[in-house]
Amino acid sequence: MRKLSLLFFFVCISWVCVAQPMRQMIQVSVVPDSETWLYPLGKDACFTITVTKDGILQKGVEVRYELSRDMMEPFKEETIVLKNGKITVDAGSLRTPGFLRCRAFVEVGEKMYEGRATAGYEPQSLKPTTKMPADFLDFWEKAKRENADVPMDARLRLLPERCTSKVDVYELSVQNFQYGSRMFGILCIPKGDKKYPALLRVPGAGVRPYEGHIAEAERGYITLDMGIHGVPVTMPASVYQDLRYGPLDSYWNFNWDNLETVYYKRVYMGCLRMVDYIYSMSKFNGDLIVYGGSQGGLLSLVTAALDDRVMGCVVFYPALADVNGYLHGRAGGWPHYFKEKDYADVTIRRKEEVIAYYDAVNFARILDKPIFISFGYNDMVCPPTTSYAVYNSILSPKTFIPAPETEHYNYPELWREAWMWGEKLLMENKK
Repeated sequence: MRKLSLLFFFVCISWVCVAQPMRQMIQVSVVPDSETWLYPLGKDACFTITVTKDGILQKGVEVRYELSRDMMEPFKEETIVLKNGKITVDAGSLRTPGFLRCRAFVEVGEKMYEGRATAGYEPQSLKPTTKMPADFLDFWEKAKRENADVPMDARLRLLPERCTSKVDVYELSVQNFQYGSRMFGILCIPKGDKKYPALLRVPGAGVRPYEGHIAEAERGYITLDMGIHGVPVTMPASVYQDLRYGPLDSYWNFNWDNLETVYYKRVYMGCLRMVDYIYSMSKFNGDLIVYGGSQGGLLSLVTAALDDRVMGCVVFYPALADVNGYLHGRAGGWPHYFKEKDYADVTIRRKEEVIAYYDAVNFARILDKPIFISFGYNDMVCPPTTSYAVYNSILSPKTFIPAPETEHYNYPELWREAWMWGEKLLMENKK
């Protein structure tokens, strides 16, 4: 178990190093007057705004701040001069569950610096606006049956330049969804004779190559990092750049007018097909955890909800969550389809109906296994209103660690907490 603890820690670090923002010379800090960032309904929230350079308060700086509900248009904006480098703003309160945000902006030279803080008002009472379709389960059971009818046709290509004395590294591809459609990933397998637990990493949004988690495999874990776009994950970076701004530009917007051809249907089935492959491996011991953040948080939740073979899932700031929120006067999840409301009414209604089959909250409702979940209140990519809609919908055992100050990233400590949770889950499964 000591080895697994180290494994989880190194997985944490490998993600965090690319996720956390760098500190800047000018710091705009916004802090609420509640230690937990939470307030009862009706209680005013006050935010203290400070501007520092090299840790020193900056006097005479012009600051523009705005107050709003989570992702809504500001209800107050003001520009002020900080005489002593700080000011306290009374933001008022909320009468219904939700989030109240203060954003502050300072322009120095040609660069704009921002700080924000978001106060939560009884968010544990937030309910999803998205309804579950009556045939939700039937739809996905049918999709799973159709996916199972497509031969896996697994293909492995050894990557000798990535192999080590302890690990074999492959590019894996499997067929899924329909004949000729493939998913690719990087598979790392320990060279020992034992059977090993597996870790499936599902990706955040984007188009990119993958290296694989070799160090973790050296510590006794089968690791599989999957791509979702049906192209090899070992090509030159320029190829992904061309795809990102070419045929896969804004792929998350593809085909929402047709329930059967939504881009994410093939992706969801691809995640299950990767689980199929892991279970076909002679070195796999039957213990599988799936994890991801943002789009990967969504896919982690979906995979665990649809596949009984998954032991549990780690979910950070899930995307595609309560997307229809904007149609009900509150924040909706990434990719914020309805924020601008520039669709004809019939288009809105049809899109709202289709999205419900793919929305994270409906998979949260059917999840029947343990989950670790964490997100930040300052996240404006996957807003806290939508993440709480997911969290509050989960009835299975859940471990939640909020990170109020974080935006669309997490601290190393939180990743370590997640994998300590995973270690405990593995230990309990062996009893």
